[in-house]
Amino acid sequence: MRVPITASKGSPYARIEGIGAAIPSRVVDNEEMCTYIDSSDEWIQQRTGIVERRWVAEGETVETLSLDAARQAIERAGLTAADIDAVIISTVSHLVQTPSLAAVVAAKLGCSDAAAFDISAACAGFCYGVGMAESLVRSGAATHVLAIGAETLSEMTDLSDRSTAFLFADGAGAAVVGPSDVPTMGPLVWGSDGDQAEVIEMDRSWPEAVATGETSHITMDGRPVFRWATTFIADAASRTLAAAGLAPEDLDLFVPHQANNRITDAMLRTLKLPDTVKVARTIVNFGNNSAASIGIALNSMIESGEARSGDTCLMIGFGAGLVYAGQVITIP
Repeated sequence: MRVPITASKGSPYARIEGIGAAIPSRVVDNEEMCTYIDSSDEWIQQRTGIVERRWVAEGETVETLSLDAARQAIERAGLTAADIDAVIISTVSHLVQTPSLAAVVAAKLGCSDAAAFDISAACAGFCYGVGMAESLVRSGAATHVLAIGAETLSEMTDLSDRSTAFLFADGAGAAVVGPSDVPTMGPLVWGSDGDQAEVIEMDRSWPEAVATGETSHITMDGRPVFRWATTFIADAASRTLAAAGLAPEDLDLFVPHQANNRITDAMLRTLKLPDTVKVARTIVNFGNNSAASIGIALNSMIESGEARSGDTCLMIGFGAGLVYAGQVITIP
C-alpha cells in the first residue's frame, strides 16, 4: 500500500497587509517634453490628462525603486524582510534575462531563502503579481508574499515618437499579501488576447538592437488600444466587480491602470459608479508607470487620506500582450 503524499495546506483566505511605492526624483513637465516632440501642454493634457511625469535620475534604477517600494510595504505590513518567503516582480525594464530581478531584490532586502521570480505582464503586472501572491498564500506554498511592479520606461522610450514619448514614466509599487481568516480579496479576473500583440510592442529585439547599435523602444498603435480599453476592459471591470458579489454602490475606490484619463472616464460610464467612489488619477503627475501604476496609485490614495483602512477597492490593469487582470481588494 502506497503511503499517501502530504499535501500543502494554506490559509482559507488572503489579504493585503501593506502597500508601498517609490517615485523617481526627476520631474519632467509638458514644457520640457515639448522640447523633444512637436506638441503642446494643452494637447497632451487634453489627450491624456498628463501634466508631468517622473523619470529616474542618476543612481536610480528599476532595482533601487523596487527595493524602496518593498521596504515601505514590508514595514507597513508590520513585518520584517525575514518574514517574506516569496518575491514576485513584474517588469519589462529589467534588461538582463538572468538572474531575475526578484532574486536580486530578495537578497538585498534580506528575505532569507525566499522563492523569487519575475513575470512579464506589462501594465497589468501589479494585478497579476497580487493575484498570484493570493494564490500562493491560499495554497500553502507561501505565507507572506511580496508582489512588486517596477518600471523604468523612460529608458525604453523613443523621444522622437510624438505618439508615445509623452506617455511613459518610471516608478515602483509593492504589496505584501498574507493569510486572513475572512475574505478580503475577490476572484482574480484575468486573460489575454495575443492576436493583438502587435499593437503594443518593442520595435526590435535586444540582439537586433545590439547588432545595429540602436536601442529597442516601445511602439504603440493608440487607436486599437483605446478601443480595446474602453470596450473590452471596461466590461472586464464590470465582470470583476460581479465576481466579487458586489454592486457599484458597494465600492469606495476605483483604481484602474493609469494609461489615459479618457480611458478612465469611459470605464466610469460603463461601470456607472456613484459619485461617492473615489477614482485614482495619478497619471496627472506621475504619467503611465506601466506595471507600477496601480501600486503607486493605491499608495498615493492611502497617503493622501482618500483611501482608508477597510475600504473596498476595484483595481484593473491592462496593457501589452494584450493582457489584463482585475480584482476587488480591501485596503489594509
